[in-house]
This record gives sequence, structure tokens and C-alpha cells, in this order.
Amino acid sequence: MRVFLWLLALMAAAIGIAVTARYNPGNVVLFYPPYRMDLSLNFFVVLQVLLFVLLYAVVRAVRATAKMPARVAEYRQRKRERDGNKGLRDALKALFEGRFGHAEKAALRAADLPENAGVAALIGARAAHRMRQNARRDQWLARVADDPAMKTARLMTMTELLVDDHQPEAALAAVRELNASGTRHIHALQWSLKAEQQAKNWPEVLRLVRSLDKHRALHPALSARLRELAYEDLLSDKAHDAESIMRVWSTIPTVDRVKPFVACRASTALNARGLHDEARQVAEEALKANWDERVVRAYRDAAAPAGSAALLAQIEHCEAWLQERPNDAELALTLGSLCLKQKLWGKAQRYLEQALSDATDPAMVREAHLKLAQLHEALQQPEEAASHYRQCALATIL
Repeated sequence: MRVFLWLLALMAAAIGIAVTARYNPGNVVLFYPPYRMDLSLNFFVVLQVLLFVLLYAVVRAVRATAKMPARVAEYRQRKRERDGNKGLRDALKALFEGRFGHAEKAALRAADLPENAGVAALIGARAAHRMRQNARRDQWLARVADDPAMKTARLMTMTELLVDDHQPEAALAAVRELNASGTRHIHALQWSLKAEQQAKNWPEVLRLVRSLDKHRALHPALSARLRELAYEDLLSDKAHDAESIMRVWSTIPTVDRVKPFVACRASTALNARGLHDEARQVAEEALKANWDERVVRAYRDAAAPAGSAALLAQIEHCEAWLQERPNDAELALTLGSLCLKQKLWGKAQRYLEQALSDATDPAMVREAHLKLAQLHEALQQPEEAASHYRQCALATIL
């Protein structure tokens, strides 16, 4: 419709000009002595229009010529941007596909564009790292070392790659630099946790695990396992004496103290340093919260001296627990061992035989036979003692 209206307007204009020109008797005289030129007005108007068109074309040509260097530079810039962006896309695609050599080559093309240089350097560093080219990886990272806009991305990438390369000290240095800039987020804490774990800095591992648990950033199974590893190292360190092991125990939160693994390790460590009263207390509190055979075993190892009120209290506790768990072989073995130490021969024999009948673990069977042998030996029953010693030896062999 628009084209039709334009054609209609042009036809009307042409008809108007033709009619006007036909009935226009005017003329134009150009006089420059001694020359004289007579032109019709219509022809003069046509010349003026042609002159205007010519001048307009000349001006446009001059302006286009003047703008040519800028247009060439703009074209080259657009081409550079197009090639750089394509290189960046190719680098990302190749990195995700696992074609790390292609990714690094594409990153080189992408780095020609200044706007893409930082991101391309990080892609190149990751690609070189995957190919175990650490020198090239460090060269890529050095390209953005002075770029403040890429500082956080560079430090996070460095932390991840150094942890993967098992260089925890260098990774932690990057984390410290990242923290100094005020940047603290969950992903940084997660990589810090891995670096501290590799460095076996278990107190810091525990701190990071607690912090990440508050944000629900760790799977519960992973969190529990990391806590176990940390507490195992802290409580099993043979360099601790009685005083230092109590200091370590005092730093453990109450919620973790009653967990079976922690309580078992702590009781074992306290028993090894002669702190049997503390070991019994730890085991009793843990058993009240969570029943576990490992803690029962540690409680047995923390037996009080014979004839003491503490030993009688242990026996009472075990008898009360046995009423709740009549088929618990570990508990029966513990109660029998405590009664044997207190020289309650009848009870000791009954509970040890119960443990022997319910036991399925070879170590438990072996210990039950050993305790029964000691019992019969104390009762001057050498044949029964010898029989149990033989059974203990067979259980050891099997």
C-alpha cells in the first residue's frame, strides 16, 4: 500500500511539473561581457537541480573518503570481536567436551580480544592443568595477575587447580589472599576445606565443617566422615600427654562428644594415658545418648580398680543396661569381665558364658574364652581352664 501511494505521489508530481513547464514562458539571461547566454527558465531549473545533485554527490564522496580510515578500523574491530567471541565459544565448548588441547588453542584466539583476555586466560589455565602442563597453567594465570576485575576468579581458579594438584600450602595461600580482599562465599570455604584436609590441619577442618554445616553446604555423610577423620587424628596423636589430651577433649563441642566414634576414640586415648575415671565418664555419657558396641568395649577397658566403689557402680550400670538389651554379647562380655575383676565368680561365669553363646565376632569369642580360662584358673579348675585356653587359641588361629 505504501509503495502504491508513493507511485501515485510521483505521478502527480510529474504531471504537475510537466503542465507548469509547458505554460512557463520565462527565460534566464547569463551575461558576462562580451558573452551572453539565453536559457529558458525550465532548462535553468533543470541545470540547477543537476548541479545540486552533482555537488551533493561530491560532498558525499569527500565525506566517505574522510571516514574511510575510521570505517576500516571499525570493520577490523568488528572482525576482531567476531573472531575473539567465536574463539571464546569454541574454547568453552572444547573445555566441556574434554578436548583440552583444542580448548587452549581456542583460548589463544579469544585472548586477542582485550575484553575476553581474562576469561580466556582462565580457560587456558584449566585446559593446561588438565593436560598436566603446570608451567603453561601458571603462565596463563600470570596473564591476569594484574587485572583487579579478574582477581576473585583468578584466586578461586588457582585454589581449585592447586588443590587438585595436591599443593595445599599454595592453595591456602590463594585462599588467604582471597579472604584478605573481603570475599567469603560457600565455594571458597569448600575448596579451603579440601586444602586443609590435604594439609592435615584437622582443627581448621573441623572449623570449616561446622561453618559449612550451618549453610547446609555439605552432605551429612561427608560431614560425619570428615569429623571422624579429624577427631581420629586429634585424639590418636601419640604426642599428647594426659594434660594435652584433656585440653583437646575440652575443645570438642558437647553435641560431638556423645557420638559413638568420638566417644570411643576419646575413651581409648584417655585409657592409654591412665585417665580411667574420665574415660568411664565419657563412655557413660555417650552410651546414654547413642548405644554402640565400640563404646561398650572402651567402657570395659576403663574398668576401675578391684574392690572400688567405681567398679561396683560400673557393674550396676551394666546390669541395668543388660536388662534393656538381654542379647547384647558385647555388654555381657563387659559385665562378665567387670565381675571377674571384682571376684564375683558366679556372676562372672554366667555373663561370660552368655557372651560366648551370643558372640559372632571371632575377637569377642577369643576374649570370652580367655576370661573364662582365667576364671577357672582362679577357681583352681585346671581342666576347664585348659579347655578354654585351647578354644581361645583355636579362635585366634581361625
